[in-house]
Amino acid sequence: MSDDDPSTPRESASAVEAPDGGSPLSPAASTEGMDGGSPLSPAASLALIESERGRLLRRRGVNPAPIFGSWGIAWLIGFGLCYLAAPGGPSAPLPMWAAATVLVALCLAAMVVPVVQGVRAGRGVRGPSRTTGAMYGACWALAFLALATVNLTLARGGLDADLTTLLWTGSSLTVAGVLYLAGGMLWQDRAQYLLGVWLLVSAVVGVLAGVPGNFLVLSLAGGGGLLALALYYALRRPAGGARP
Repeated sequence: MSDDDPSTPRESASAVEAPDGGSPLSPAASTEGMDGGSPLSPAASLALIESERGRLLRRRGVNPAPIFGSWGIAWLIGFGLCYLAAPGGPSAPLPMWAAATVLVALCLAAMVVPVVQGVRAGRGVRGPSRTTGAMYGACWALAFLALATVNLTLARGGLDADLTTLLWTGSSLTVAGVLYLAGGMLWQDRAQYLLGVWLLVSAVVGVLAGVPGNFLVLSLAGGGGLLALALYYALRRPAGGARP
């Protein structure tokens, strides 16, 4: 999710959207004054093109802050409740099934945010950037589908409850961390790459902490890391464009 984010439509300097939403402005058209008078200077023409390009990006670009923010909230609250409800935890008056239900509901709600933003930004966009973004998004679905299949198979093989819990949380964090590392390399986004490293470290710490400490690690380290990245993107979001 950086300047090379595939979800961000690429518009060349040769065709940018007109201020009134009409036909695109070309360099030739932009050399005429806005009032139809004398031609603009080359510098003024470039400034006009960049202004309209920024306006188009604001309208159609993807803002990653809500995406990471929604997932951060889901992890912070959902896994926090699991920690409170788990045997050996603070013994809060909350059944584990209720905490798990809240976690699933929050994660499902968080999934809606990137889907809506991706569909909105991808309207009318074609080319390699969109293909790369679609392939990267499919990596997440394929990776977690494979992960769920492997974990369910191992759990049916006779793992006890604590080991099953550590298997799910540790492996899920590891897969997410690796995918964020890949995303950071793909989009040349250091912040996303560092999040991947952070999640990998959290996966190791969570397994070492055991149950229910792993839920606390997922809540504070995992959810906190996502929220920190959301804040980072919100603060650095450029005024002239929607790309992170």
